[in-house]
Amino acid sequence: MPEWGPGGPGNYFAWKAAHRRAWRSFGHGTLLRRGGKAEALGLTYEEYVLEIFERGIYLQAEDVERIAVIKAGRRSRRGRRHL
Repeated sequence: MPEWGPGGPGNYFAWKAAHRRAWRSFGHGTLLRRGGKAEALGLTYEEYVLEIFERGIYLQAEDVERIAVIKAGRRSRRGRRHL
């Protein structure tokens, strides 16, 4: 099966390029700052940045409920990874 799955490639390569640009478009200082904030909240860098990308929210220590939801999702995704 091709990389883009069944059917034609459609927008697959455009989305792939946009994804790559989104994750690489930050300066070194921004990466370090966000990484430190993620670590302080008990999240991975990817989890912290996805919250910014998807919801426009910069999580803080007071966002206990949302952080718990993200961590709970992490556990449920782990089980599916090895199928």
